[in-house]
Amino acid sequence: MGNCKFCGKQHNVGFVSTRIAGTDGVSLEISKWAAVFGDRGLDCYYFAGELDRPPECCYHVGEAHFKHPEIRSQFKKAFGYKTRSRSFTDDLHESKERIKTALYDFIEKFKIQLLVPQNSLTIPLNIPLGVALTEVIAETNIPTIAHHHDFFWERQEFLLHNVWDYLNMAFPPHLPSMRHVVINSAADHQLSLRTGISPTIIPNVMDFENPPLLPDDYSADIRHALGVDDDEVLILQPTRIVKRKGIEHAIELVKRLDMKAKLIISHASGDEEHTYENRIRQYSEIMGVNTRFVSNIIGEKRGMTDDGRKMYSLDDLYPFADLITYPSNKEGFGNAFLEAVYYKKPIMVNTYSIYATDIKPKGFKAIEIDGYVTENAVRQARDILKDKHLRDEMVSYNYSLASKHYSYGMLRQKLDALVQDCMRCGT
Repeated sequence: MGNCKFCGKQHNVGFVSTRIAGTDGVSLEISKWAAVFGDRGLDCYYFAGELDRPPECCYHVGEAHFKHPEIRSQFKKAFGYKTRSRSFTDDLHESKERIKTALYDFIEKFKIQLLVPQNSLTIPLNIPLGVALTEVIAETNIPTIAHHHDFFWERQEFLLHNVWDYLNMAFPPHLPSMRHVVINSAADHQLSLRTGISPTIIPNVMDFENPPLLPDDYSADIRHALGVDDDEVLILQPTRIVKRKGIEHAIELVKRLDMKAKLIISHASGDEEHTYENRIRQYSEIMGVNTRFVSNIIGEKRGMTDDGRKMYSLDDLYPFADLITYPSNKEGFGNAFLEAVYYKKPIMVNTYSIYATDIKPKGFKAIEIDGYVTENAVRQARDILKDKHLRDEMVSYNYSLASKHYSYGMLRQKLDALVQDCMRCGT
């Protein structure tokens, strides 16, 4: 049992999300928050529709997942239409009641004293889960820290819908026992403007107090496995192949570098981006850029593929990259930017809005583009790849800067204050 460092009493934390598994941004941040809570003497438990945490700490509810067939059907009926049927409303309520019962059981089973909804009261991929959570919090007055990653009003596909009543009620709710956390200043402004909620900004973090381990024997052959020659530049695009990632810019940069190089794209397209992936494959051919799509051997962790090949993690791949490309048009924050800094790699970044307002003003050094690749960006990238002293100076400076602004130490300070406020613990 966990004993809070502030009051010495047992406090158990319950994370609630649609999915707590894999390497998506929400799941990664849950792991970081859980590590900090654990350091503070709190035990963490997990409620979701997909889980990869220790079974003894988990409460699995299939209907909590946004990919559950019934939840997915409800989502498709809710968005893209202005009206809804009475039977659809009844379906939502029935799902909500089942999830609500499970939430009460979760809280009772693990003696949860602090709830931490992770994006489940933010983006309405699972409307019944959000409504159920809101009702449970309102009925129990349980201390809650809601962590918001991306709101529905930030995405065009959520703007036409027939569920204003639910969105206003639960995405997010404004309740006295709740504290709210957002990951960037734009979300802070919009949440305050739209709801009157005053959130705390906690950006994504990395463990800069503990630098990454050096490559081991397992990953030593990764360049060979990727088909990258010893004299070849390895340029890494460490993202899924989705349209907002702007991967065309990475391809153009590699083409214009006029160096022997391969562009490595680490992740697959996902469920609904096959058209864009085809576009990227065709564009690579047109531009004559040697692009490798390697999601078949880059996974969430080490292992073996079905055909007996070694599976590497993204952590295995980063140390061998010469340059990171991150030309996204839009990001809630930008985990890949922090990862590049953590692994001390130079990065090319498109000046997406959150980078421009929250990250760049802190003084980071990056190869920047603003919607298109310029000759200056190409020249910068070429100079950095050829000049080790210039490269080392840039990445060391960025690491030192990130240690001040995006470390676990910063996260500890912020969460300490929130837990004290929520739990009313004395110091």
